[in-house]
Amino acid sequence: MPRPSLLILSFSPIVGDARVLKQVELFRRDYRVTTCGYGPAPEGVEHHVRIPDDVTSWVWEPKLVITHAHPATYWWNPAIRWARAHLGRGEFDVILANDVEGSGVASALRPRRGFHADLHEFSSRLNEQDAGWNRHIRPLFEWMVRRHVRRAASVTTIGPAIAAEYERQFGLRDVRVVPNAAPFEPHLAPQSVGETIRLVHSGAARRERALEQHIDAVAEAGAGFTLDLYLTQNTTPYFEELRARAARTANVRILDPVPYSDLVRTLNGYDVGLFSLPPITFNTRWVLPNKFFDFVQARIGQVIGPSPEMVDVMAPWGFGVVAEDFSTEALARAVASLTPEIVAEQKRRADAAARPLSAESVVQVWKDAVDAIAGV
Repeated sequence: MPRPSLLILSFSPIVGDARVLKQVELFRRDYRVTTCGYGPAPEGVEHHVRIPDDVTSWVWEPKLVITHAHPATYWWNPAIRWARAHLGRGEFDVILANDVEGSGVASALRPRRGFHADLHEFSSRLNEQDAGWNRHIRPLFEWMVRRHVRRAASVTTIGPAIAAEYERQFGLRDVRVVPNAAPFEPHLAPQSVGETIRLVHSGAARRERALEQHIDAVAEAGAGFTLDLYLTQNTTPYFEELRARAARTANVRILDPVPYSDLVRTLNGYDVGLFSLPPITFNTRWVLPNKFFDFVQARIGQVIGPSPEMVDVMAPWGFGVVAEDFSTEALARAVASLTPEIVAEQKRRADAAARPLSAESVVQVWKDAVDAIAGV
């Protein structure tokens, strides 16, 4: 029996998108996988449709947005329009559409057996702290969910609270959860802890992440601690502010990002992952990010803010410390509470959690959903 054809569609550079790469790895053996996204082809696919770099995905025609002409706004988007034009209608058995933007294209392409929608966050509330977003962009994304995502045969997202909100607000049924867990790293083990505890953070230099608090907290904790930040988007004014702030400390450095394929091994050389995200939006309140799971696979401890879903996952394993609140002072106290002995125990507990909290333990949800659509 020939393998079904599967299109994995994502308006992202797929080779750097950890979540989409897990989808490729999961399906490439049992399906004839085509990917469509930015950048070069990921390994293991039969075909890759590369969206040109100058065909922008995150832009909307202002006049259409302001008048709430949602269908016209959606199909005006350059990347959405390009993907629809360059992918064959009825060509694929199944489409796995990433995020709400991909769902409309998937529906229009009429896959022979249907499509699955993987919603990475709660899309319509991504920038809800901005009044202009709420007035103009939020209604567009809500329309995308009602118009396109509802046509999906099945839906997944990244965390329980987000899944419940999609069901409550939009009437989606049985939204299942695939956390942003990292692949299991069988060859890594906890490293010894020295007298100076080495903290690390990896991610994007975005102002809403309040990374200045991370810098100030470790500086305040004192000479027994260091912090290295591996930051992407390092051409922004905010990045320059962070770099200047770190330069004024004796124990904080900002370093160039490493490829995702090397990230967990790089993190393994540290002691503690640091991440506290102020809950300024629905998505940041219910954050359960890649880096949380990357730290587990790296077999290092963690200091986190009191984000409910991160705390819920951490609690049974005990591989970290939770700050009392999201202030710099609370984060500094949490860091200062660490000793080499505490961190060594956190590392042992992270090692015990590595397999149960790995991607391999959760991606079967995608496999079951797509196999059901394909009828295999």
